[in-house]
Parts: sequence; structure tokens; C-alpha cells
Amino acid sequence: MDKTQQGHILSSTKGGVGTIEFYHPSHNSLPGKLLAELEQAIYDMGSNDEATIILLKASGERTFCAGASFDELASIEDEQIGKTFFMGFANVINAIRKVPKLVIGRIHGKAVGGGVGLASACDYCMATKYASIKLSELAVGIGPFVIGPPVERKVGVSAYSEMAINATEFRTAEWAKQKGLYMDVFDTTEQMDEYITHFSEKLVKMNPEAMTLLKSVFWEGTEHWDALLEERAVTSGRLVLSDFSKKAIGKFLN
Repeated sequence: MDKTQQGHILSSTKGGVGTIEFYHPSHNSLPGKLLAELEQAIYDMGSNDEATIILLKASGERTFCAGASFDELASIEDEQIGKTFFMGFANVINAIRKVPKLVIGRIHGKAVGGGVGLASACDYCMATKYASIKLSELAVGIGPFVIGPPVERKVGVSAYSEMAINATEFRTAEWAKQKGLYMDVFDTTEQMDEYITHFSEKLVKMNPEAMTLLKSVFWEGTEHWDALLEERAVTSGRLVLSDFSKKAIGKFLN
């Protein structure tokens, strides 16, 4: 099967927690098809009366999300297709921003590129010590443009620029915690999941209206992100067609 058609999104609700889980066999990288399904799953859970909060997680053991699908990046042939692909990440980020429920991120392993963007968009993130992060986009000639706003919002301009410029080195989960991306870092996945269960059980007993209003306060000043992230998607869609990007992506795939 074409890799851009592989993977799945699973949604479930239990005890007031709406869980959305994504999976792709290539280290949970996200092709356009999965991004569209993930966006819809977030909106659906946002309007699901059985869910008070949303938990975003990924399957597997080693990687939370490897970012954009390189197979799909390699197939982009014009700027409109490029924009459409990068709008997938923009739409998921904006969905997390817009739903009236707090989104809790479970980051069990490495997050690269768009994976860092997803974690940054969450309202509250917990991780394991294996959840190191890297913004690798510049190394393939693009730059973390679409995911830049949520990353910068969480860690600040200095840490965002450090990751964006030094695109080949991982930052540790502890570094990410110090910068404000992760709220807690655990030694094992089991410890993290135990705490997420404990934390979620407390949170679902809180006033849903108060949590919705609190989220709107957290996201004040981002009302222009629909237009901003679309502009960034145009930029990325143009850059991915450059000779530099084509060669870098080809080298990665080979």
C-alpha cells in the first residue's frame, strides 16, 4: 500500500476523557490523509458531550511523531499541492486551538518537526524522558514556518530560534520542560500513564464552563492564526519545491 494512505486515527471516550490516538508505520509521520482525519477527530471530540477533556496520544514505543511524511513531501509537484499539504498541520493546530475543551498531550517518545508543533499546540503536555525534540525543517530546506507560532508561544522566541537554526540536534525532554513545553517528565511510560489517569480523573470533575473560559484566556491574541498559518503554508509549499529541498528529501528517502 502507498505509505501516504497508511496509518489510522482512533477515537474513544471513557470517564469523561476523550482520547484521540494516531498511528503511522513510519515513526508516526503524518501524511495529508491522516492530518485531515486528525483534524476532524479533534473537532468531533470537541463537540462530544461524553468528553470533558481531550487526550492526544500516539501509538508505538519510540516516537510520538516524526512530523511530515517525507514520502508525500517528495511527491509534491506544484505550489498549490505544497500549500495544501502544509495546511494539514495548520488545520490540526487550529483545531486544537479552537475546540472548547482542554487538550492534554501524551508525548511518550521523540517529537520531530510537526510533532513538536502538535505538542506545542496542546494546552498541557506530559512526557517521558525519551521525548526529546528537534525542529529539522531547515536541514531539508524548508524551515518550521507553519508550526512556528505554537512553538514560539510555548517556549519563547529564543528557544524556538535555537531549535529552528540548529536543525540537526535533539533537545532533551528535560530541556523542553525547562522551556515550558512539557509540564512533567517521567522516567517510564508506565509512570506517565499512571499520572495522566490520576490527573485526568481530577480534571474531569472541574467545571467544564470554567475550563472553556480558561482556555479562551490562554489563547487570547491568536485569533489571526487562521490567516497566519495559511501564509506560512504558502511559504513552506514554495520552498519544498526548491532544488535544495528536493535533493535533501531524496537523500533522506534513499
